[in-house]
Amino acid sequence: MRLWVKVLIIILIAVATLFISAYIFIMVNGKAIIIKKLMNLTHKEVSIETFKVSLPFDLVLQNLEIKGMAKLGKVTISPRLPFPLAGYIVLNKVIIENPEFVYQRNPPEEVKSAIKSASFPAAKKAKPPRVIFRSLIIKDGTLNFSDHTVRPAGIRIAVKDLNVNVHNLYVFPFSTITNFDLKGRIPWRQGKEDGKISLEGWINFFKKDIQAALRVDSIDGTYLYPYYANWVDLDKARIESANLAFTSNINGLNNNVTADCHLELTDIVRKPLEPGSSEQKAAKVTDAVLDMLRTLDEGKIVLDFTIKTKMDKPQFGFGSIKTAFENKLAKARSGNGIQPQDIALLPIKLFEGTVRGMTDFSKALIDGTFAIANELKKSFQETFSKTPKAAEEIKE
Repeated sequence: MRLWVKVLIIILIAVATLFISAYIFIMVNGKAIIIKKLMNLTHKEVSIETFKVSLPFDLVLQNLEIKGMAKLGKVTISPRLPFPLAGYIVLNKVIIENPEFVYQRNPPEEVKSAIKSASFPAAKKAKPPRVIFRSLIIKDGTLNFSDHTVRPAGIRIAVKDLNVNVHNLYVFPFSTITNFDLKGRIPWRQGKEDGKISLEGWINFFKKDIQAALRVDSIDGTYLYPYYANWVDLDKARIESANLAFTSNINGLNNNVTADCHLELTDIVRKPLEPGSSEQKAAKVTDAVLDMLRTLDEGKIVLDFTIKTKMDKPQFGFGSIKTAFENKLAKARSGNGIQPQDIALLPIKLFEGTVRGMTDFSKALIDGTFAIANELKKSFQETFSKTPKAAEEIKE
């Protein structure tokens, strides 16, 4: 037998032995290792119902739960072998099926109190692993969002049929293009049309560049009433329902992000006057404002505005919306008997507490309807901002 044949046989035996040893080790210890790592990362209780390894080397987890954060029906992980390669963990494909994610927003005081009272197990500070996701797929997921900052009972928004595709995701500093695509639907309430959300584009975490398009259709403005209840009384304004659409083209270079936003009122339904009742001031002001805005866009009610922020510290305010509304109203007042400054200066008693002023009214219309798009975009951009931060810790 020739020498090269012997060498080849020895190499094959060694590779087979290594593969079998790794297979057995993962089968015996994989579940405990994953639970421990997730508990250290999230400081939450973690459980996995079943864990198995299928050929060639796919890890399959059934009913993984991170208490208070997520329930994952099935997770399939396909690593690239050898498993640790030069200090990197390369995952060719990770598929998460039927997950349910929970995100709760609490007032700042409650968050501080929770942090002070929490007791986490002491652990040595370690650098996060250098993980590469070639493909990360979420199928038929649900995101349950609750906001307790607007009222103690909170306002709940769910995103159903959540499908996400992410390609080339590096969780350490490396200049590469990460492509992403997200789609879902938002069921508001029975009898109302479901909203639709889509977000797609690419991002370079290392260079802090981004290009993305966000769209939210069929936003139920009255469902989001708690966000603008301080400015508008829907009953007195006789607004029964209001649907809106929101789009945003996001472009960022070297950490400077510009989002060109478009908000459109697609449908508004007014409550009929009760027999014998007269029109209230709030309803008259509402009619006047809507008519003024319709004159500018061929019967449509639209508002365009731009938000400028930083990718690593995204901040969103309503100053741009306010300015855009005031500029648009200034165009509409020519030839109209109602002057914006006159409406803005009307006494509160005249509105009976319904609308504090024209500027607040504009914010009221936009604040609640823009809230869902703002919160969903914030969730994703918070994820984007955390990843570079983790990368900087690794670099240090």
